[in-house]
Amino acid sequence: MVKKMPKTDVVIVGVGWGGGIIASELTKQGLSVVGLEKGLERSTEDYYMVHDELRYALRYELFQDLSKSTLTFRSNEKKRALPMRHYGSFLMGEGVGGAGVHWNGQTYRFLPYDFEIRSQTVDRYGEKKIPKGMTIQDWGITYNELEPYYDKFEKMAGISGEENPLGGKRSDKYPTGPMKHSPQMKMFTEATKKLGYHPYTVPSANLSEPYTNPDGISRAACQYCSFCERFGCEYGAKADPVVTVIPVANKTGKFDLRTHSWVRRILHKDGKATGVLYTDLTTGEEIEQPADVVVITSYVFNNTKLLLTSKIGRPYDPATGTGVIGKNYAYQVVKGAATGFYDDMEFNNFAGAGALGVVIDDFNGDNFDHSDLNFIHGGYLALTQTGARPIQNNPVPKGTPSWGAEFKDKSLKYANRSLSVGAMGASMPFRHHYLDLDPTYKDTFGDPLLRMTFDFEDQDRELAKFTAKKARGILEEMGADHVDAMEELGPYDITVYQSTHNTGGVIMGDNPDTSAVNNYSQMWDMDNLFVVGASSFPHNSGYNPTGTVGALAYRAAEGIMTYSKKGGQLV
Repeated sequence: MVKKMPKTDVVIVGVGWGGGIIASELTKQGLSVVGLEKGLERSTEDYYMVHDELRYALRYELFQDLSKSTLTFRSNEKKRALPMRHYGSFLMGEGVGGAGVHWNGQTYRFLPYDFEIRSQTVDRYGEKKIPKGMTIQDWGITYNELEPYYDKFEKMAGISGEENPLGGKRSDKYPTGPMKHSPQMKMFTEATKKLGYHPYTVPSANLSEPYTNPDGISRAACQYCSFCERFGCEYGAKADPVVTVIPVANKTGKFDLRTHSWVRRILHKDGKATGVLYTDLTTGEEIEQPADVVVITSYVFNNTKLLLTSKIGRPYDPATGTGVIGKNYAYQVVKGAATGFYDDMEFNNFAGAGALGVVIDDFNGDNFDHSDLNFIHGGYLALTQTGARPIQNNPVPKGTPSWGAEFKDKSLKYANRSLSVGAMGASMPFRHHYLDLDPTYKDTFGDPLLRMTFDFEDQDRELAKFTAKKARGILEEMGADHVDAMEELGPYDITVYQSTHNTGGVIMGDNPDTSAVNNYSQMWDMDNLFVVGASSFPHNSGYNPTGTVGALAYRAAEGIMTYSKKGGQLV
């Protein structure tokens, strides 16, 4: 028998950045909020003196158990999708704080071009620049409209940085100054300036100095220990929901956080969400949580899956191009990199931080002329010093045997004599890239797994080769004795880690025919249901997505407050 709980003002599904921000903002204004999180509760104390690369980086301590719920993958519709049973291309977080606990902390703003990508591309290059099957669309919001929410997120998180010379205009400077520059970063800065580029310090959620945010949350500065990505921060120096927004929500007394709560359905009647149905994983009990407003703030894949299994919205049909739920899945092109090897120069590559680095945007967005190029958009090029932990890092020049005396000699020689320039390339959506429910495979509760259909396109291959060539040029300017650069981007490989920057499926826009949510993240088809996260991105930019997720979460919180007072579709 299903247990029915007392009705609340708002129920939130997933308590990461999106859920934490919305819980904080709504409870501060007097609304009662229930937060449901599938995983366990976490705190900074859990990470004291636990710099364990094997446990966290290689055995995936902070991530979803794929034996209970995963997704299936196929590169095209002619192939049978199979379940992802081992982590590879991306990592799905689980527990309070979500991916905001294990992220690196690189916190960019998308470019003004991103939000009006179709109209600006057509205005500059004409309709023919957009290849057949590419489904880019404007977001229904401009950079200038979103800018105040970027500013709010950065001040809450204490982002350390300096102004991007090629980025959108800012209403205020970063709340804390840029992180320290290592010798490697100084080399990159000097080389890129000589090449006529515009370097700036990576904007970082790893605090460069002690900071107290507008909510009164105080945090210590980064220790440059290099245990950021895949790890929780023992110092609280890396902004995550557990040390920023969730304590604010808890302090109000209006936030009821329930862990081990697996939400299986959004309940609805007569065009309105009425609450959610979840299973208490500690008891197996099914529980109904009624609410006036339902907010889905889990990871990209679960946001889409919940809508599809709950039969909300129109499932996307790639054959006709109609429908919206599952549309415009996009990833990231992160293989356009080069590594330089130095025979007589040694670096300290073990020290670092998740967002320590220098970056250029000269080849990002539409900051350069694409007239004679076979792709649109681009990506950033950066030298990041995230910490070369010993198990995962073993750089050797191409052609080195994978075992034996030569392999050992070069592994030792180049451990601290190599530098990489990486690219974070944008990912454009295509009509045949999408998410839907798998007809065969089920999760631990018997619900269909989500199915991903995706592969790299010529757009991605051309972009990757272009950025790899630019990365090679930078390393040559930095004096590398030998440079290995990517020569060809192969098919998408879900078994090899690339990035956890999945986007799309519940996309944003100004037209219900082509989008699932409006620019307040409110469902067109159900006005008391909000879906917040990178699932709303109509494409993925040449940046890490978290800053934009945070900005959209603040805007959604504002919209939910307005809706709670007035109701109706927000404009």
